[in-house]
Amino acid sequence: MPRRLTPGKGRRPPQSATLSSVNLFSNPQDPATDRTRPLADRMRPRDLDEFVGQEHILAPGKALRVQIERDDIGSILFWGPPGVGKTTLAKIIARRTKAEFVEFSAVMAGIKEIKQVMTEAERARDYGTRTIVFIDEIHRFNRAQQDAFLPHVERGNIRLIGATTENPSFEVNSALLSRSRVYTLNPLTEEQIVALLERALTDVERGLGPLHLTAEPAALARIAAYSSGDARSAYNVLEIAATLAGETKPPEAGAASVAAYPTPQTITVAQVEDALQRRTLRYDKAGEEHYNLISALHKSVRNSDPDATLYWLVRMLESGEDPMYLARRIVRMAIEDISLADPHALEIAIAARDALDFMGLPEGGLALAHAAVYLAIAPKSNALYMAYGAVKQAVEETAADPVPLHLRNAPTKLMKELGYGEGYQYAHNFEEKVTNMQCLPDNLKGRSWYHPTEEGVEKRIRERLAQLKTAKDKMKE
Repeated sequence: MPRRLTPGKGRRPPQSATLSSVNLFSNPQDPATDRTRPLADRMRPRDLDEFVGQEHILAPGKALRVQIERDDIGSILFWGPPGVGKTTLAKIIARRTKAEFVEFSAVMAGIKEIKQVMTEAERARDYGTRTIVFIDEIHRFNRAQQDAFLPHVERGNIRLIGATTENPSFEVNSALLSRSRVYTLNPLTEEQIVALLERALTDVERGLGPLHLTAEPAALARIAAYSSGDARSAYNVLEIAATLAGETKPPEAGAASVAAYPTPQTITVAQVEDALQRRTLRYDKAGEEHYNLISALHKSVRNSDPDATLYWLVRMLESGEDPMYLARRIVRMAIEDISLADPHALEIAIAARDALDFMGLPEGGLALAHAAVYLAIAPKSNALYMAYGAVKQAVEETAADPVPLHLRNAPTKLMKELGYGEGYQYAHNFEEKVTNMQCLPDNLKGRSWYHPTEEGVEKRIRERLAQLKTAKDKMKE
């Protein structure tokens, strides 16, 4: 179990009572300049000025930034996807705090190690030293392991910082959760990823600066598009692409031919694609092709073509489309084009969205495919979609119409005297569980908007509506 410690300041406990560990910054070789370490590790921001993203919590005056600058860190949970800065923020706190800083790995630590560190933290507190415990991947701790921290958090022996990619509501002990402030970290934008890559290319001390590399803007944009907001993933691709660029040789030909090629020190789109080990697909997430492809996917589902549906879905995923965008569109298709013809369609679309959120890519892509193909082969109906639009128009025309008196609630004597609720018919008191009571404003009396089709479940709905109409007509006789 790796445990790291930043040197505290002020009054110190005797050696026997200290948290024995290796100083986080006392290694002979500075990790940030150790060229054997991955680029993503070397380029990890060392302070808030270098940190990119998460402005909603780190902009000047925002809560977390104020806590860090004042060295007033309570128990915190960082929740967000991989590569957005959870561990980096913990390490920035480690550099700035005057407390002892102990780092746990949830993969390696057990109850015995936890209790040992908690005991040392309690002794350190007796000598006026605060202890911050950082737990990476806290969701991997079981309930018993999490419970071991709880009494020490309650007594103030430690302040806990946890990092998790999973929803803390489900993965963190409720008692521990209630004593911690949760900060949600968002995926980095493509522009932020590009900025980080450009910094890595020019950074001489920690980055790729000594290689004197440049990169085609489109190459960096491609890395950013594929990284899905994960800076670590983007750095890894850049590092491989930089190796490929360094190995590239210009063609053995005349000057004109050589000039037609990028210089050996330029990272190209082709090298990025080689690093990604996948073929380049023509796609612009912000341009026309984006809308062309989603249109093709939606219309293939509507036209009940499962093969075309699968093709357009996979093409968008492989091109770097945001999978959650596709999940939202699939839910929309279930509502607009299938609706009550197959009520299970919406359930399956939502389940696919949850599966994607739970697993991420690549596994989540199969969940989207499952839902999309189901929608393609399901019976189709836009009856509810059309009815909704028609009712919206009617609402715009009659928004000021009063609710009929017999449909109004009458909780007071005055309301009853004014006729509220008078004439209301309770459907459960009737044999058919239906009455001929008017439920629309007077000037919409008799209007009908929803006309179910003969497709799927809507055929049964159509038959049910016919039965209800017959029962109501009999009551009028």
